[in-house]
Amino acid sequence: MPKKKHQAKFAKPQSTAPASLGASASRPIPPETQTRGVNQLLADLRRASLASSNHTLYSAPTSSAFASTTSSSGPVTLPPNLRQILQIPETPPPLPRRPLRNDANGRRLPPGPRAPQSWSAQRRNLARQLGGHSTDHAVHAELHQLPGTYAPDRGSMTDLLLRKMALEWEFQGVYNQHYLSSLHSRLRSSLIAYIGTYGERGVTASDIRLLVLPQGGRYDEEGDADSSVEAVNELNNDLYYLDLSGSITHSLSVRELTDVLFPPRLARTVEVVQDSWDTADAPPLPPRLLPKLTHLSLAIRPSNTPTASWKQLLALAAKMPTLTHLSLAYWPEPSLTPNAKFSTIAGAQGRDVPYSGTGPYSHTLDDDWTEAIILLRRLSKYLYGLEYLDLTGCSAWYSVLTYDQDGDRIDWEGHWGKMTTLRLLYGFPISENTPEADREARAKAIAVAEQVEKRIVGKRAGKGRFITVERDDMERHT
Repeated sequence: MPKKKHQAKFAKPQSTAPASLGASASRPIPPETQTRGVNQLLADLRRASLASSNHTLYSAPTSSAFASTTSSSGPVTLPPNLRQILQIPETPPPLPRRPLRNDANGRRLPPGPRAPQSWSAQRRNLARQLGGHSTDHAVHAELHQLPGTYAPDRGSMTDLLLRKMALEWEFQGVYNQHYLSSLHSRLRSSLIAYIGTYGERGVTASDIRLLVLPQGGRYDEEGDADSSVEAVNELNNDLYYLDLSGSITHSLSVRELTDVLFPPRLARTVEVVQDSWDTADAPPLPPRLLPKLTHLSLAIRPSNTPTASWKQLLALAAKMPTLTHLSLAYWPEPSLTPNAKFSTIAGAQGRDVPYSGTGPYSHTLDDDWTEAIILLRRLSKYLYGLEYLDLTGCSAWYSVLTYDQDGDRIDWEGHWGKMTTLRLLYGFPISENTPEADREARAKAIAVAEQVEKRIVGKRAGKGRFITVERDDMERHT
């Protein structure tokens, strides 16, 4: 049989003695060192380190020792006299900081490398695109902003985002249609105002439904009308401001606005049982999408003035008695048939009778404001809680505010007794190149505004609320 071979799996390598072993072997080794263990050696090292530290602490510091300690712990500042005594070199000055990078306006740039040229080009194009409407935004904020409403600061992040959304509303209204109604009420109100100011087509009825109705502007198809009313009230419980400046008669009529705010789908048919047969049934208010709406701006563009309808405005005002702030900037003179001013019909005696309540010479020759007084009195009865009224750009019919003939006048101490601010601005820019006729019209508007203020104060005779009539300054641009 073959002999078994045993291989050593763990073979200890042969140790080779170092060259210094011969030199160290000639020196005598103390016997106590050979018997000391590792723990004893570590203890001796600890005692030696403690002894050296105590010696350094209680001994007088020398220049070399102090220099070694200061070099390890960092630069130490000392008075000049003490530094000379200890012969310590002066502390080196700190390293210079990098120079700050500032832009052309003096603002500090963010740290890091500069942005690529493509980014800067896109930013300039966006700023040019957004800044094209800066003048319109300034005029809009100055003339149509109602007091007590929220408006983002110009140039802030919210302002830039809302302007960008308004410019791209065709895309945002489709891509984010299911999420727009979840925005905060202040942002939704501001977004509606921005769409009317910066958007090309203005605010439409579908845009309002998209922002004030849940589920992307659609009613609850699974539930009934009661559940829809509860959902809408919960969504718009704190939305009190609606700015439609520039959109009325341009992309949205007053009748369409009435249909949006008072949809028949939300009508309730629940019958309430009265406690007594003698109790009179109180007429309930029609259900509306914005139950807390108190500020409404219906300012129109000066180019669309003849197309505004007072008939539709009265129909809307009859359903909104809770309004406290209203803007009717650039509205035409109150008339139910403004397009029939020059129309006539044959009377019973064969004479031509004006078809409209206001003829072509009613205001200039006859000083007849009867139809305008009737419409404004109806408006004051509907909006009896009005506190702020903006009539900027309506100087053509400011005289109706002081008209009083045979008891036909506006009730400033009764129906509109709560009004505290009446804005009667000319509403058109005046410069050095303005024609003399426009200057005279502005001066006349200022004079009539002063008469309106004196008449209202005289009618209230200190018993009602104090009223402020805002008007232009006569000394300006004269």
